[in-house]
Amino acid sequence: MNYRKLFAAGTAVLAVSAAMAGTYKVLVPLSDDEEGAMAYLSNYDTGENIDSVLVADNKAVFTGKLDKAIAARLMLDGKRTGVFFVEPDAEVVLDVKTNEAKGGALNAANAGFAAKERELVAAFRATTDEATQKAIYEKYMSLSDSMMRANLDNVLGLNIFLGQAYEMEPAQFDAFLEQNPSFKESKRVQSIIRNNEALKATQVGSMFVDTEVTYEGKTHKLSDIVGKGSPVLVDFWASWCGPCRREMPNLKEIYAAYKDKGLKVLGMAVWDKPEDTKRAVTEMELPWEIWYNGQRENTDAYGILGIPTIILFDGDGKIVSRGLHGEDLRAAVDAYMSAAKPN
Repeated sequence: MNYRKLFAAGTAVLAVSAAMAGTYKVLVPLSDDEEGAMAYLSNYDTGENIDSVLVADNKAVFTGKLDKAIAARLMLDGKRTGVFFVEPDAEVVLDVKTNEAKGGALNAANAGFAAKERELVAAFRATTDEATQKAIYEKYMSLSDSMMRANLDNVLGLNIFLGQAYEMEPAQFDAFLEQNPSFKESKRVQSIIRNNEALKATQVGSMFVDTEVTYEGKTHKLSDIVGKGSPVLVDFWASWCGPCRREMPNLKEIYAAYKDKGLKVLGMAVWDKPEDTKRAVTEMELPWEIWYNGQRENTDAYGILGIPTIILFDGDGKIVSRGLHGEDLRAAVDAYMSAAKPN
């Protein structure tokens, strides 16, 4: 089992009493390089900007009123910091270099947990023994779960849940929300709910969901190519995505083996700038049709949270496989093409 991605980032949680409404202050020390730049303080859950200020005297200072604590981010020069916490009646000092936030009960709790997390990460990296790694992973998950459940009534509990929610199976996610319905108020949770509904509706055996891509005045619909009698392998990918690029040799082999037997391959470029996609297509010499500028609505339609996601549709538009890569993808295509009737 690969546990490494679960140690990529952590959210700190300790039991903290809910704060009353009051004034907050966020102080961000900066350098001469940022002088005169616009800094934004945003609500991590909603994505909305709470405040914006010009950097002056080598600092950005945000003040305002809050009814309850929120998870926040700072945006400066197009770059975002990690998540920190802003509370009523608390002053926070944020170090943008280390992403360390001091001030308020929640940031103190975050710092305490981060120290424990670093210990676990160090221990995990110090061994290659699978059993030891599994034990460290289980300890991490147990600690995270207990912290989350101790804070189900505040933003810390919500954030630790969000850290786990993207890894949960839809049924597990739904069951948790039934027990903790207040989390449904979160915009990020609502987004996961919509994603899971789309995922459930586009599992193997389901009919395709039509989407469309418009670029340079021309619109393509998935129904223009899927469900027209030929099997279609649709690759949702992006130029910046390393795993997407690593999958291309496998797709080329599949395409070469079956292009003359009726299989079509379509590259659906998502979450990417068209000019970057075009450059990647040229660099990798992709021989199949590419649709540029397929953004969030296309992945939302299939409940896709990560790429590459590759979906095989049969000639009628039914989903034969999804989410497979490498040898598993090749085996699925081989099996389908061997059993499929020639056009």
